[in-house]
Amino acid sequence: MRHRASVWFLSLFLLSFFHVQAFAQLPDFTDMVKANGGAVVNISTTQKTPAGGGEGGAEIPAFPEGAMPPELEELLRRFYEQQQGGGSGGDGYAPREARSMGSGFIISSDGYVLTNNHVVKDADEIVVKLSDRRELNARLIGSDNRTDVALLKIDAHDLPVVTIGAPDKLQVGEWVLAIGSPFGFEQSVTAGIVSAKGRSLPGGNYVPFIQTDVAINPGNSGGPLFNMDGKVVGINSQIYSRTGGFMGLSFAIPMDVVMNIVEQIKLKGKAAHGWLGVQIQDVTRELAESFNMKKPQGALVARVIPAGPAEQAGVQIGDVITEFNGQIIDRSADLPPMVGITPINESATIKLIRQGEVRTLHFTVGALPEEEEKLASTKGHANKSAMNQLGIAVSDLNSEQRQLLQIPRNGVLVQEVGKGAARDAGMLRGDVILRIQNTIVRDTADFEHIVKKLPTGVSIALLVQRQGNPVFIALKLK
Repeated sequence: MRHRASVWFLSLFLLSFFHVQAFAQLPDFTDMVKANGGAVVNISTTQKTPAGGGEGGAEIPAFPEGAMPPELEELLRRFYEQQQGGGSGGDGYAPREARSMGSGFIISSDGYVLTNNHVVKDADEIVVKLSDRRELNARLIGSDNRTDVALLKIDAHDLPVVTIGAPDKLQVGEWVLAIGSPFGFEQSVTAGIVSAKGRSLPGGNYVPFIQTDVAINPGNSGGPLFNMDGKVVGINSQIYSRTGGFMGLSFAIPMDVVMNIVEQIKLKGKAAHGWLGVQIQDVTRELAESFNMKKPQGALVARVIPAGPAEQAGVQIGDVITEFNGQIIDRSADLPPMVGITPINESATIKLIRQGEVRTLHFTVGALPEEEEKLASTKGHANKSAMNQLGIAVSDLNSEQRQLLQIPRNGVLVQEVGKGAARDAGMLRGDVILRIQNTIVRDTADFEHIVKKLPTGVSIALLVQRQGNPVFIALKLK
């Protein structure tokens, strides 16, 4: 009996000990919040909305029925109603003004404030609310749409500031903390871990996003992401959600990218990005096989922009870029941020694989054009060829189609896709086939001649132009 009691007390002691130890390992953010909360601000903007709503007015998004709890749906409704706001009419404007809300943080004691570009875009008035409840009008010093960064200035002195950290030292699994104003609730603190680094998102090719599971909601945009040293490593910018609310996927702009933009804005009033002049895509397992690569790696060049830095350096369609200035490129999304932060007119080096041979090329970094090219597509109806072993019928391009597609020569238009290797690989009607295994396709006769000689059982790479954009696809004949 005494032995059982001893075992029971020992077990209770061990459970209590491990519970205390586990609790002790959880981070305590209280000191960090006290030290940095004063430098985090609430940002509200006002924008006149043309009569009838216009494009600038905030609209309540339509969510699927039952997609979220009623309480959250009501909170979202109130938040968007606050954005709509009220105001006086006149001069062709509706009797209300569109209002939006976000977060920001102070980076200098004399009043420079950072936030997202989308928080202040097209605003007629920007008001910064400090933690001491002062509300000050801000002026926009400059912004950059491609990285979603905006720099503001308020007239104040001796302000609390944040300390800028090094996002490259962040590790996946590390604790991070956000302070912001979700739904207008100022100085809200949320925490989580770094889920991934170097994420590429649609419309964000020049930002290697930090992915976290920190709770971020409307109003958090533009607020700081802190590491455990109390230093800002990113600006909270986007979430991925199917309901409009937080679902565990948040994305922040790394501060090394942000500060590069800030310095350019202060110096020139705007930001510029380095440019190589190629359109790229990932190398899939099938494409790697077709290029005789040991594993999928690098950025596959699907198009070389005429007269751009890449063309001048000798880059060719079908090259696989594996390094930029000595930095390894694992996925195609790694390349644009590397080039984007490189100073314009600076010499750079790329390493690439061309038909199994490793080459090193040198080039001068260009300036990313203000307006990226947008190519038209067509669904022309020329005479079709017969179905072939790929399971497709193609036709030659007429002069009108070439003008619309900006394809001056070569290529065949896919008119029909039936059962077969092409359909399995994702070939679509309207695609233009430009190359097969690095062999240029000049016309339908050339195409049929090449296809008849294709081997079976191995991956074949085809370069096609789809909706104005070149893309490689891999197929395998059985």
